[in-house]
Amino acid sequence: MLSKFLITRFVKDYPNTEDNKVRESYGYLGGIVGIITNFILFCVKLLVGMTVNSIAVTADAFNNLSDTISSIITIVGFKLASKPADKEHPFGHGRIEYISGLIVSFMVMYVGVEFTKSSFDKILHPTGISFKLIPFVLILLSIIVKIWLSSFNKYVGKAINSSALQASSLDALTDVISSSSVALALLLSNWIDFPIDGYIGVFVSLFILYSGFSLVKETIGPLLGEAPDSELIGKIESRVLNYNYVVGVHDLIVHNYGPGRIMASIHAEVPADSDIVDVHEVIDKIEREISKELNLFLVIHIDPLNQNCEKLSKAKKELSSILSLFPEVISFHDFRVVGDGDVKTLIFDIVTKANNKRSNIELLSNNIAKEVKKIHPQYETLITVDIDYK
Repeated sequence: MLSKFLITRFVKDYPNTEDNKVRESYGYLGGIVGIITNFILFCVKLLVGMTVNSIAVTADAFNNLSDTISSIITIVGFKLASKPADKEHPFGHGRIEYISGLIVSFMVMYVGVEFTKSSFDKILHPTGISFKLIPFVLILLSIIVKIWLSSFNKYVGKAINSSALQASSLDALTDVISSSSVALALLLSNWIDFPIDGYIGVFVSLFILYSGFSLVKETIGPLLGEAPDSELIGKIESRVLNYNYVVGVHDLIVHNYGPGRIMASIHAEVPADSDIVDVHEVIDKIEREISKELNLFLVIHIDPLNQNCEKLSKAKKELSSILSLFPEVISFHDFRVVGDGDVKTLIFDIVTKANNKRSNIELLSNNIAKEVKKIHPQYETLITVDIDYK
Protein backbone atom coordinates (compact mmCIF):
# COMPACT_ATOMS: atom_id res chain seq x y z
CA MET A 1 0.00 0.00 0.00
CA LEU A 2 1.59 3.23 -1.24
CA SER A 3 0.03 5.41 1.48
CA LYS A 4 1.48 3.30 4.27
CA PHE A 5 4.86 3.13 2.52
CA LEU A 6 5.09 6.94 2.33
CA ILE A 7 4.14 7.28 5.99
CA THR A 8 6.63 4.68 7.23
CA ARG A 9 9.32 6.17 4.99
CA PHE A 10 8.91 9.86 5.84
CA VAL A 11 7.23 10.04 9.28
CA LYS A 12 9.54 9.18 12.15
CA ASP A 13 7.86 7.25 14.99
CA TYR A 14 4.66 7.20 12.89
CA PRO A 15 2.59 4.98 15.27
CA ASN A 16 2.80 7.65 18.01
CA THR A 17 0.11 9.93 16.54
CA GLU A 18 -0.64 11.53 19.93
CA ASP A 19 2.76 13.26 19.83
CA ASN A 20 2.46 16.79 18.39
CA LYS A 21 5.71 16.51 16.40
CA VAL A 22 4.62 13.23 14.82
CA ARG A 23 1.24 14.76 14.01
CA GLU A 24 2.99 17.75 12.44
CA SER A 25 5.08 15.40 10.27
CA TYR A 26 1.91 13.70 9.06
CA GLY A 27 0.48 17.10 8.12
CA TYR A 28 3.63 18.11 6.23
CA LEU A 29 3.65 14.83 4.33
CA GLY A 30 0.00 15.21 3.36
CA GLY A 31 0.61 18.78 2.19
CA ILE A 32 3.76 17.96 0.18
CA VAL A 33 2.14 14.98 -1.55
CA GLY A 34 -0.85 17.21 -2.38
CA ILE A 35 1.40 19.95 -3.83
CA ILE A 36 3.36 17.58 -6.06
CA THR A 37 0.35 15.60 -7.25
CA ASN A 38 -1.95 18.55 -7.93
CA PHE A 39 0.70 20.63 -9.69
CA ILE A 40 1.50 17.77 -12.06
CA LEU A 41 -2.22 17.32 -12.76
CA PHE A 42 -2.61 21.06 -13.34
CA CYS A 43 0.15 21.09 -15.97
CA VAL A 44 -1.22 18.00 -17.73
CA LYS A 45 -4.84 19.19 -17.79
CA LEU A 46 -3.94 22.75 -18.84
CA LEU A 47 -1.98 21.33 -21.76
CA VAL A 48 -4.89 19.06 -22.68
CA GLY A 49 -7.44 21.88 -22.36
CA MET A 50 -5.43 24.18 -24.63
CA THR A 51 -4.82 21.36 -27.12
CA VAL A 52 -8.48 20.37 -27.51
CA ASN A 53 -9.89 23.87 -26.83
CA SER A 54 -12.04 22.66 -23.89
CA ILE A 55 -13.24 25.04 -21.18
CA ALA A 56 -14.29 22.06 -19.02
CA VAL A 57 -10.77 20.61 -19.10
CA THR A 58 -9.23 24.04 -18.42
CA ALA A 59 -11.64 24.60 -15.50
CA ASP A 60 -10.64 21.24 -14.09
CA ALA A 61 -6.95 22.17 -14.51
CA PHE A 62 -7.28 25.38 -12.51
CA ASN A 63 -9.25 23.50 -9.89
CA ASN A 64 -6.12 21.36 -9.45
CA LEU A 65 -4.01 24.53 -9.23
CA SER A 66 -6.24 25.77 -6.40
CA ASP A 67 -5.71 22.39 -4.74
CA THR A 68 -1.96 22.97 -4.98
CA ILE A 69 -2.31 26.30 -3.20
CA SER A 70 -4.62 24.63 -0.70
CA SER A 71 -1.91 22.11 0.13
CA ILE A 72 0.56 24.95 0.74
CA ILE A 73 -1.93 26.61 3.10
CA THR A 74 -2.42 23.26 4.86
CA ILE A 75 1.33 23.01 5.52
CA VAL A 76 1.47 26.59 6.81
CA GLY A 77 -1.57 25.89 8.97
CA PHE A 78 0.06 22.83 10.56
CA LYS A 79 3.24 24.81 11.19
CA LEU A 80 1.45 27.70 12.91
CA ALA A 81 -0.94 25.41 14.81
CA SER A 82 2.01 23.58 16.35
CA LYS A 83 3.31 26.75 18.05
CA PRO A 84 3.32 26.37 21.85
CA ALA A 85 1.04 28.32 24.15
CA ASP A 86 2.05 31.90 24.98
CA LYS A 87 0.76 34.84 27.01
CA GLU A 88 -1.74 35.91 24.36
CA HIS A 89 -2.88 32.33 23.60
CA PRO A 90 -2.66 30.31 26.84
CA PHE A 91 -4.40 27.30 25.25
CA GLY A 92 -2.10 27.12 22.21
CA HIS A 93 -2.63 27.88 18.53
CA GLY A 94 -4.37 24.65 17.47
CA ARG A 95 -7.41 26.38 15.97
CA ILE A 96 -5.21 27.85 13.23
CA GLU A 97 -5.54 24.44 11.56
CA TYR A 98 -9.30 25.05 11.32
CA ILE A 99 -8.70 28.57 9.97
CA SER A 100 -6.40 27.21 7.24
CA GLY A 101 -9.11 24.74 6.31
CA LEU A 102 -11.62 27.59 6.11
CA ILE A 103 -9.32 29.55 3.77
CA VAL A 104 -9.01 26.49 1.54
CA SER A 105 -12.80 26.14 1.49
CA PHE A 106 -13.31 29.73 0.34
CA MET A 107 -10.66 29.27 -2.36
CA VAL A 108 -12.53 26.26 -3.69
CA MET A 109 -15.74 28.32 -3.82
CA TYR A 110 -13.95 31.18 -5.63
CA VAL A 111 -12.72 28.80 -8.33
CA GLY A 112 -16.25 27.47 -8.69
CA VAL A 113 -17.68 30.98 -9.20
CA GLU A 114 -15.08 31.95 -11.80
CA PHE A 115 -15.53 28.85 -13.89
CA THR A 116 -19.30 28.98 -13.69
CA LYS A 117 -18.94 32.32 -15.51
CA SER A 118 -16.53 30.81 -18.07
CA SER A 119 -18.84 27.86 -18.71
CA PHE A 120 -21.85 30.08 -19.33
CA ASP A 121 -19.75 32.13 -21.71
CA LYS A 122 -18.85 28.92 -23.54
CA ILE A 123 -22.55 28.10 -23.90
CA LEU A 124 -23.36 31.58 -25.24
CA HIS A 125 -20.32 31.69 -27.54
CA PRO A 126 -19.56 28.04 -28.40
CA THR A 127 -16.36 26.91 -30.12
CA GLY A 128 -15.75 23.39 -31.34
CA ILE A 129 -13.61 20.86 -29.49
CA SER A 130 -11.92 17.86 -30.99
CA PHE A 131 -11.55 14.46 -29.42
CA LYS A 132 -7.99 13.15 -29.25
CA LEU A 133 -7.03 9.84 -27.73
CA ILE A 134 -3.89 10.88 -25.84
CA PRO A 135 -5.53 13.81 -23.95
CA PHE A 136 -8.49 11.56 -23.16
CA VAL A 137 -6.19 8.89 -21.71
CA LEU A 138 -4.34 11.53 -19.66
CA ILE A 139 -7.64 12.66 -18.13
CA LEU A 140 -8.46 9.05 -17.22
CA LEU A 141 -5.03 8.70 -15.60
CA SER A 142 -5.62 11.89 -13.60
CA ILE A 143 -8.87 10.37 -12.30
CA ILE A 144 -6.94 7.34 -11.03
CA VAL A 145 -4.36 9.63 -9.39
CA LYS A 146 -7.10 11.66 -7.68
CA ILE A 147 -8.78 8.50 -6.37
CA TRP A 148 -5.47 7.55 -4.76
CA LEU A 149 -4.90 11.10 -3.41
CA SER A 150 -8.36 11.10 -1.83
CA SER A 151 -7.63 7.74 -0.22
CA PHE A 152 -4.22 8.97 0.98
CA ASN A 153 -5.61 12.14 2.57
CA LYS A 154 -8.38 10.16 4.22
CA TYR A 155 -5.85 7.67 5.60
CA VAL A 156 -3.59 10.41 6.99
CA GLY A 157 -6.48 12.56 8.20
CA LYS A 158 -8.00 9.63 10.09
CA ALA A 159 -4.63 8.66 11.57
CA ILE A 160 -4.13 12.10 13.19
CA ASN A 161 -7.79 13.17 13.43
CA SER A 162 -7.25 16.15 11.12
CA SER A 163 -10.39 17.83 9.78
CA ALA A 164 -8.22 19.79 7.31
CA LEU A 165 -6.81 16.64 5.66
CA GLN A 166 -10.16 14.87 5.77
CA ALA A 167 -11.61 17.89 3.97
CA SER A 168 -8.80 17.58 1.41
CA SER A 169 -9.82 13.96 0.93
CA LEU A 170 -13.39 15.03 0.19
CA ASP A 171 -12.11 17.74 -2.14
CA ALA A 172 -10.05 15.19 -4.08
CA LEU A 173 -13.08 12.92 -4.35
CA THR A 174 -15.13 15.74 -5.88
CA ASP A 175 -12.29 16.22 -8.37
CA VAL A 176 -12.74 12.59 -9.39
CA ILE A 177 -16.38 13.32 -10.23
CA SER A 178 -15.58 16.57 -12.05
CA SER A 179 -12.77 14.97 -14.08
CA SER A 180 -15.07 12.09 -14.99
CA SER A 181 -17.57 14.65 -16.30
CA VAL A 182 -14.81 16.29 -18.36
CA ALA A 183 -13.80 12.94 -19.83
CA LEU A 184 -17.44 12.31 -20.74
CA ALA A 185 -17.61 15.70 -22.51
CA LEU A 186 -14.53 14.86 -24.58
CA LEU A 187 -15.94 11.47 -25.50
CA LEU A 188 -19.39 12.78 -26.47
CA SER A 189 -17.87 15.51 -28.64
CA ASN A 190 -17.40 12.82 -31.32
CA TRP A 191 -21.16 12.54 -31.84
CA ILE A 192 -22.72 15.76 -30.49
CA ASP A 193 -22.50 19.17 -32.17
CA PHE A 194 -24.09 21.47 -29.59
CA PRO A 195 -21.81 22.94 -26.88
CA ILE A 196 -22.06 20.10 -24.37
CA ASP A 197 -18.60 21.11 -23.14
CA GLY A 198 -20.06 24.32 -21.70
CA TYR A 199 -22.99 22.54 -20.05
CA ILE A 200 -20.74 19.97 -18.43
CA GLY A 201 -18.41 22.82 -17.44
CA VAL A 202 -21.36 24.41 -15.59
CA PHE A 203 -22.04 21.09 -13.86
CA VAL A 204 -18.38 20.78 -12.83
CA SER A 205 -18.28 24.38 -11.58
CA LEU A 206 -21.50 24.03 -9.57
CA PHE A 207 -20.16 20.81 -8.08
CA ILE A 208 -17.00 22.67 -7.05
CA LEU A 209 -19.17 25.35 -5.43
CA TYR A 210 -21.16 22.71 -3.54
CA SER A 211 -17.95 21.06 -2.37
CA GLY A 212 -16.58 24.41 -1.19
CA PHE A 213 -19.78 25.17 0.72
CA SER A 214 -19.67 21.74 2.38
CA LEU A 215 -16.05 22.30 3.38
CA VAL A 216 -16.92 25.71 4.86
CA LYS A 217 -19.60 24.10 7.02
CA GLU A 218 -17.20 21.40 8.21
CA THR A 219 -14.34 23.75 9.07
CA ILE A 220 -16.34 26.59 10.60
CA GLY A 221 -18.09 24.29 13.08
CA PRO A 222 -15.10 23.83 15.44
CA LEU A 223 -14.36 27.57 15.29
CA LEU A 224 -17.90 28.44 16.37
CA GLY A 225 -17.80 25.84 19.15
CA GLU A 226 -19.71 22.83 17.85
CA ALA A 227 -21.10 20.15 20.16
CA PRO A 228 -18.47 17.59 21.21
CA ASP A 229 -18.43 14.09 19.80
CA SER A 230 -21.04 11.94 21.58
CA GLU A 231 -18.57 9.05 21.71
CA LEU A 232 -16.07 11.22 23.62
CA ILE A 233 -18.81 12.31 26.04
CA GLY A 234 -19.74 8.68 26.68
CA LYS A 235 -16.11 7.71 27.28
CA ILE A 236 -15.48 10.50 29.80
CA GLU A 237 -18.68 9.86 31.75
CA SER A 238 -18.32 6.07 31.85
CA ARG A 239 -14.66 6.20 32.90
CA VAL A 240 -15.28 8.69 35.72
CA LEU A 241 -18.11 6.52 37.03
CA ASN A 242 -15.79 3.50 37.19
CA TYR A 243 -13.80 4.96 40.13
CA ASN A 244 -14.44 4.59 43.84
CA TYR A 245 -16.66 7.16 45.60
CA VAL A 246 -18.18 8.48 42.34
CA VAL A 247 -21.92 7.72 42.34
CA GLY A 248 -23.00 10.08 39.57
CA VAL A 249 -21.78 12.65 37.03
CA HIS A 250 -23.29 15.69 35.33
CA ASP A 251 -22.49 19.08 33.77
CA LEU A 252 -19.82 17.79 31.41
CA ILE A 253 -18.39 20.65 29.34
CA VAL A 254 -15.86 20.09 26.53
CA HIS A 255 -13.79 22.90 24.97
CA ASN A 256 -11.94 22.27 21.70
CA TYR A 257 -8.85 24.45 21.18
CA GLY A 258 -7.64 22.45 18.17
CA PRO A 259 -6.81 18.81 17.42
CA GLY A 260 -5.23 17.23 20.49
CA ARG A 261 -5.99 20.34 22.57
CA ILE A 262 -9.24 19.50 24.37
CA MET A 263 -10.22 20.69 27.83
CA ALA A 264 -13.10 19.13 29.74
CA SER A 265 -14.76 19.75 33.09
CA ILE A 266 -17.30 17.55 34.86
CA HIS A 267 -19.13 17.40 38.19
CA ALA A 268 -18.71 14.16 40.12
CA GLU A 269 -21.22 13.26 42.84
CA VAL A 270 -19.66 11.65 45.93
CA PRO A 271 -21.23 10.62 49.26
CA ALA A 272 -21.23 13.58 51.66
CA ASP A 273 -20.02 11.44 54.57
CA SER A 274 -16.87 10.26 52.72
CA ASP A 275 -13.40 11.19 53.94
CA ILE A 276 -12.52 14.39 52.08
CA VAL A 277 -8.80 13.54 51.85
CA ASP A 278 -9.50 10.11 50.36
CA VAL A 279 -11.99 11.59 47.89
CA HIS A 280 -9.50 14.28 46.86
CA GLU A 281 -6.82 11.66 46.15
CA VAL A 282 -9.24 9.65 44.01
CA ILE A 283 -10.34 12.74 42.07
CA ASP A 284 -6.70 13.66 41.38
CA LYS A 285 -6.11 10.13 40.14
CA ILE A 286 -9.16 10.29 37.86
CA GLU A 287 -8.00 13.58 36.36
CA ARG A 288 -4.50 12.26 35.66
CA GLU A 289 -5.46 8.88 34.23
CA ILE A 290 -8.37 9.97 32.03
CA SER A 291 -6.46 13.02 30.76
CA LYS A 292 -3.61 10.75 29.66
CA GLU A 293 -5.86 8.02 28.24
CA LEU A 294 -8.11 10.32 26.18
CA ASN A 295 -5.44 12.94 25.34
CA LEU A 296 -7.24 15.87 26.96
CA PHE A 297 -7.11 18.05 30.09
CA LEU A 298 -9.82 17.04 32.57
CA VAL A 299 -10.93 19.05 35.61
CA ILE A 300 -13.41 17.54 38.09
CA HIS A 301 -15.66 19.44 40.50
CA ILE A 302 -16.89 17.51 43.56
CA ASP A 303 -20.58 17.61 44.49
CA PRO A 304 -21.29 16.08 47.93
CA LEU A 305 -24.42 13.92 47.88
CA ASN A 306 -26.31 13.38 51.13
CA GLN A 307 -27.64 9.83 50.86
CA ASN A 308 -28.57 9.23 54.52
CA CYS A 309 -30.92 12.13 55.31
CA GLU A 310 -34.51 10.85 55.52
CA LYS A 311 -36.12 14.28 55.05
CA LEU A 312 -33.94 15.03 52.03
CA SER A 313 -34.71 11.63 50.50
CA LYS A 314 -38.45 12.25 50.94
CA ALA A 315 -38.22 15.69 49.32
CA LYS A 316 -36.20 14.25 46.47
CA LYS A 317 -38.82 11.55 45.83
CA GLU A 318 -41.54 14.18 45.80
CA LEU A 319 -39.61 16.25 43.28
CA SER A 320 -38.98 13.18 41.12
CA SER A 321 -42.73 12.53 41.08
CA ILE A 322 -43.42 16.14 40.07
CA LEU A 323 -40.81 16.12 37.28
CA SER A 324 -42.34 12.94 35.83
CA LEU A 325 -45.26 15.17 34.78
CA PHE A 326 -42.92 17.01 32.41
CA PRO A 327 -41.67 14.73 29.58
CA GLU A 328 -39.20 17.38 28.39
CA VAL A 329 -37.20 16.93 31.61
CA ILE A 330 -34.60 14.21 31.09
CA SER A 331 -33.14 14.17 34.61
CA PHE A 332 -32.27 16.34 37.61
CA HIS A 333 -29.24 16.69 39.90
CA ASP A 334 -27.54 18.90 42.52
CA PHE A 335 -30.67 18.65 44.68
CA ARG A 336 -30.47 20.56 47.97
CA VAL A 337 -32.89 21.92 50.57
CA VAL A 338 -31.90 25.10 52.41
CA GLY A 339 -33.70 27.11 55.11
CA ASP A 340 -35.10 26.63 58.60
CA GLY A 341 -38.54 25.64 59.79
CA ASP A 342 -41.40 25.40 57.32
CA VAL A 343 -39.97 27.98 54.90
CA LYS A 344 -37.44 26.24 52.68
CA THR A 345 -35.93 26.60 49.23
CA LEU A 346 -35.47 23.65 46.90
CA ILE A 347 -32.34 24.11 44.76
CA PHE A 348 -31.75 21.75 41.83
CA ASP A 349 -30.73 21.50 38.18
CA ILE A 350 -32.88 19.93 35.49
CA VAL A 351 -31.66 18.61 32.14
CA THR A 352 -33.73 19.20 29.00
CA LYS A 353 -33.24 18.76 25.25
CA ALA A 354 -31.56 21.42 23.11
CA ASN A 355 -34.64 21.99 20.89
CA ASN A 356 -36.46 23.92 23.66
CA LYS A 357 -36.64 27.69 23.12
CA ARG A 358 -35.72 30.15 25.88
CA SER A 359 -39.38 31.06 26.38
CA ASN A 360 -40.27 27.39 26.71
CA ILE A 361 -37.50 26.89 29.28
CA GLU A 362 -38.77 29.79 31.40
CA LEU A 363 -42.32 28.44 31.17
CA LEU A 364 -41.09 24.98 32.16
CA SER A 365 -39.33 26.33 35.26
CA ASN A 366 -42.42 28.30 36.29
CA ASN A 367 -44.71 25.30 35.84
CA ILE A 368 -42.41 23.08 37.93
CA ALA A 369 -42.38 25.73 40.67
CA LYS A 370 -46.21 25.83 40.62
CA GLU A 371 -46.39 22.04 41.05
CA VAL A 372 -44.02 22.22 44.01
CA LYS A 373 -46.25 24.93 45.55
CA LYS A 374 -49.26 22.63 45.31
CA ILE A 375 -47.58 20.17 47.69
CA HIS A 376 -45.62 22.67 49.82
CA PRO A 377 -47.08 26.21 49.52
CA GLN A 378 -44.32 27.62 51.72
CA TYR A 379 -41.49 26.26 49.56
CA GLU A 380 -39.57 28.33 47.04
CA THR A 381 -37.61 26.86 44.14
CA LEU A 382 -34.31 27.83 42.55
CA ILE A 383 -34.04 25.93 39.27
CA THR A 384 -31.07 25.84 36.90
CA VAL A 385 -31.77 24.47 33.43
CA ASP A 386 -29.00 22.48 31.74
CA ILE A 387 -29.24 21.74 28.04
CA ASP A 388 -28.47 18.27 26.73
CA TYR A 389 -26.81 18.67 23.30
CA LYS A 390 -26.26 14.96 22.73
